[in-house]
Amino acid sequence: MYKLMKKYLFALDPETAHERTILALKVAKQTRMTGVLRSRYTVKDERLHSKLWGLHFPNPVGLAAGFDKNAEVYESLAAIGFGFVEVGTITPLGQSGNTKPRLFRLVEDEAVINRMGFNNEGAMKAAENLQHYANAGIPIGINIGKNKVTPNENATNDYATCLDILYRYGHYFVINVSSPNTPNLRDLQETEGLRQLVRGIQKKKAELEKKGTVSKPILLKVAPDMADEQMRDVVQLAASEGLSGIIATNTTLSREGLQNETMKHEAGGLSGKPLTERSTAWIREIYEEVGDNIPIIGVGGIFNGNDAYAKIRAGASLVQVYTGMIYEGPGIVKAINQRLIELLERDGLTNIHEAIGVDARRS
Repeated sequence: MYKLMKKYLFALDPETAHERTILALKVAKQTRMTGVLRSRYTVKDERLHSKLWGLHFPNPVGLAAGFDKNAEVYESLAAIGFGFVEVGTITPLGQSGNTKPRLFRLVEDEAVINRMGFNNEGAMKAAENLQHYANAGIPIGINIGKNKVTPNENATNDYATCLDILYRYGHYFVINVSSPNTPNLRDLQETEGLRQLVRGIQKKKAELEKKGTVSKPILLKVAPDMADEQMRDVVQLAASEGLSGIIATNTTLSREGLQNETMKHEAGGLSGKPLTERSTAWIREIYEEVGDNIPIIGVGGIFNGNDAYAKIRAGASLVQVYTGMIYEGPGIVKAINQRLIELLERDGLTNIHEAIGVDARRS
């Protein structure tokens, strides 16, 4: 079925295809088709269950930020089998993002380049859409960033504002300082600047919890293009400043090994299969640095259960897909989970948790 739909979607401009997919997921919710989707796509198996930050994940396969930018369709996404969904990136004020075209398929490489630029309707609209986030039945993460017009020296205010508006909603939050599509955003990954940013966010978090809001974990999403030393500094900073987890990794600026000569020179972040091995290697390095002290969510080039399992064995507690779903369709979640069960049985493991970091610990 998706082969026919893919042919239709791939005939469209990529951003138009995305918008129509969001519309279809809205219709699915409005027409109460989510039950049908759930019965078709959900894999229920206790071996895939895990618990992190006091949250129950029915399976380790989540959807990365960037798809449901305005928190409009997370309930329908839950129905196609995701174990968790991350919405956003959300900024304090709505913004249109970068000039179109800004999304490109590299079909030969099974990859995507995007320079969207945090296009979203803003934190107040997201809060409105997240009023019933608990209805999804899975953990909902909220990815937050700064507005394009906000200088880096004032970035803390933007992240704190997002937290202030959205902290009552969702189950965890992600600090996004690693997108390559907002000018100078990645400069916030420099150690001392990042330390001040994290401390400002943690201060706001503490203020909100003093008012009675339930504590929520805060994670940091990192770029794959940092040098080894900088990555180690960032990871150690996350640990020392009390962050709850790391998402590895965001899109890359590298164009190494791409076959598509037409699109590869487009500016923006590259995702998909070219990032598979690179992100897995970073997960392993981060896990070797922090062990089980800070959970890792692995993302980058996951197209099947083997890709997901490699990231889990490298040290990821959970994984996320996005570009893989563009190429493989909504059935990717079910296929990954079914393959994970097969791999657990092959390795004589009784729960997905037992596979975390196995390869890193053996090195």
